[in-house]
Amino acid sequence: MKKTLLLGAACLAALATPAAAQDVAITNAKLVIGDGSAPVEGGTVVVRGGRVVAAGTGVAVPAGVRVVDAGGRWVSPGIFAGFTRMGIVEVDGVSSTNDASAGGSPFNAALDVAPAVNARTSAIAINRAEGITRAVVAPDTSKGSIFAGQGAVIDLGTDMDAVSKPRAFQFMEYGENGGRVAGGSRPAAYAMLRNALFEARDYARNPASFADRGKDALLTRADAEALSGVAQGKVPLLVHVERGSDILVLLALKREVPALRLVLVGATEGWTVAKEIAAAGVPVIATALNDLPESFEQLAATQSNIGRMKAAGVLVGIGTINQDEARQARWEKQFAGNLVALTRVPGATGLDWGAAFAAISSKPAEALGMGADFGSLQPGRHGDVVIWDGDPLEIGSAAVSVFIDGVEQPLTSRQTRLRDRYWDPKEGALPKAYQR
Repeated sequence: MKKTLLLGAACLAALATPAAAQDVAITNAKLVIGDGSAPVEGGTVVVRGGRVVAAGTGVAVPAGVRVVDAGGRWVSPGIFAGFTRMGIVEVDGVSSTNDASAGGSPFNAALDVAPAVNARTSAIAINRAEGITRAVVAPDTSKGSIFAGQGAVIDLGTDMDAVSKPRAFQFMEYGENGGRVAGGSRPAAYAMLRNALFEARDYARNPASFADRGKDALLTRADAEALSGVAQGKVPLLVHVERGSDILVLLALKREVPALRLVLVGATEGWTVAKEIAAAGVPVIATALNDLPESFEQLAATQSNIGRMKAAGVLVGIGTINQDEARQARWEKQFAGNLVALTRVPGATGLDWGAAFAAISSKPAEALGMGADFGSLQPGRHGDVVIWDGDPLEIGSAAVSVFIDGVEQPLTSRQTRLRDRYWDPKEGALPKAYQR
């Protein structure tokens, strides 16, 4: 019994420790760089020390490196999920498993999702097996403030060290949701936003002079500290906004606070003000295929939204806000594939294949200012690589190998184990769970 316990403890310790970076070369690939370029035949990608050192045709394989022959299969960077709540929610309706928001807390902007990320959340294994290697994880707003808190970027590896970058951005709500939590209107949300930015700017100039009135304050000291990086342009501000006129209000605020690193999330009506978004240099993490107005702020919904914004010069990636975002980042492959299909629909505007794949790999990373580390197979990026059994944007294709930081990952999950267990049912003894 004691020996069994010791072995169990050793296994847990191994899971808690990140696997050492490995050297690997994947050859004979239909290679996707992820930067918007078209796939190339006969490509090779080399990962050393957990980072990509070379990718393309005519790449030499260094001696002593493990070689994986892709056999002509598609090989791409792992998918960088542009907006999720993966790892902080297990069951939405069970509060003890949902750390996305904190309605009873006196803090808002200061809330940090990183300590809540659970690497064993069932959604992580499921999405890893579908080729998702990194994900943006955002908190959710609760009553009293438009600010939800500080989000993180995570990897989907099997070890317990899931957080790649904590406090990677601040997330807030504007539009209908922002007006509701701020007191009942968009003017209330806008006043709260401007006041918070100005208070945070004052805090950054002289933290000792900041007067914290605790739970009665519009901004506690901890919240002001969290927002100071936003006001100074050190931390991106991700804003959920859908209506075109609301987007223009935020762009005007950016002109007033030029340092603001604004990133729009959702942006269903973004195409209606795409020229203005592009001129402001503001990136977008968009909902891919909204084509019906679910609310009054989405009346101009169209599946051509992303294609039209891209055509106007907007840097745009794909996220899954309000689309079962705690579990279904894997839908992004289908969304990107549908954008390719839109190019064949008369009157519609979609994306070519390279741009569509970039929208789920390099573009979300670039939107957060992390394009030099994640999202493509360009040299210097993390060695997140996926081998597919077909075109990754086709709904019937599956990942056959997934590498994160050069480390090959298991593709099993609770779902696959249940499938295998009951794939060929036979008469016999019932599983232990059914025995008395």
